[in-house]
Amino acid sequence: MSNRKLKGAEIPPFYAGVVGKRGLVRRRAGLPLISMHFGQPSSGAPAAAIAEAHRALDQEPLGYSESAALVERLVRHYHETYGVTIAPQRILLTAGASAGLVAAFAALFSAGDRVALVSPGYPAYRNTLRAMRLEAVEMHCEQAESYRPSPGMLAALNPAPQGFVLASPANPTGAMLDAAALEEMVYFCRERDITLISDEIYHGVTYEMPATCALQFDDQAIVINSFSKLYRMPGWRLGWMVVPEQLAHSISAYLLNMFLTPSVLAQHAALVAMDQTEDLQQGVETCRQNRARLMKGLAELGITDIAPPDGAFYLYANIGHITNDSLAFCLRMVDEIGVALAPGIDFDPEHGHRYVRFSFAVSPEEIETALELLAHWLPHYQDC
Repeated sequence: MSNRKLKGAEIPPFYAGVVGKRGLVRRRAGLPLISMHFGQPSSGAPAAAIAEAHRALDQEPLGYSESAALVERLVRHYHETYGVTIAPQRILLTAGASAGLVAAFAALFSAGDRVALVSPGYPAYRNTLRAMRLEAVEMHCEQAESYRPSPGMLAALNPAPQGFVLASPANPTGAMLDAAALEEMVYFCRERDITLISDEIYHGVTYEMPATCALQFDDQAIVINSFSKLYRMPGWRLGWMVVPEQLAHSISAYLLNMFLTPSVLAQHAALVAMDQTEDLQQGVETCRQNRARLMKGLAELGITDIAPPDGAFYLYANIGHITNDSLAFCLRMVDEIGVALAPGIDFDPEHGHRYVRFSFAVSPEEIETALELLAHWLPHYQDC
């Protein structure tokens, strides 16, 4: 029997995935499941994009390649959406936003560097940094401040971090910096020589105002994005980076060595998906309606401590009056009524035991069913 041990950094599991595995057991047993644990739209890619994928499967060799047409379409997207002009060589296609983050962390930082993160925040930032021998420095954002970070929070870190990952809109809170706040943050990082990585994966999925791109304030910004959210293509594993021109060749070498090329089939579909404006906006409108219905329904169930999200498709809810163990709560919920949520300990190891994240990127019918199930289940819930 081998006594070999892991020598890599110890990182926790993605607990939403643990809940999801319990849900799959339930589904394999023929029982219903409402999947509100993962951040993925349930309606699938636009029909025209799927049709293009079928065409490509039948007619294209689908070998390793990167679509120049898709890069040019992204160049046009930045000009039309944000009013910024980007040279095509600055756009690097990636195997999802995750691959872009891994390449950015590997290329931009040295072992031991400190990278600041917002807490509550996406757990893969923290865990990937630790796996790569980088120090994740978490800045706790309060609900009273709508979970928005400020330059003052970065200034208070001692020693100062070498990097900062900012998601706006954010996961799990949906918090978003307006244009003035983002400009202030970008300027602060530039003046302090802090590498800002702007995760803009939820751009396009906003409810009160459009999201602002970091490139509008700093042409040298590092931007990460993906086709997983607005374009509803999470399983296609396709994203992109925008990087300074002087770094493009080097970061491209990281991507090529680590991941070769992203899915070529996904590239064909994404090029078509980008022009399905009416379809995409209908998806956002469904999320808007789900957001309002879920907030109202949870309030009727006594879950009222929620900061309304500016964007993304999550409600980060304080359930401290119900439980002090969000993981156990979520596991029992999926086992007993088939509603899968993400436990708050994924997003905030210190305070997340009192929180859960609801994804409302599901159908309106599933929102209604989930609320009905919770209405019958919650009154009888007791911590073991």
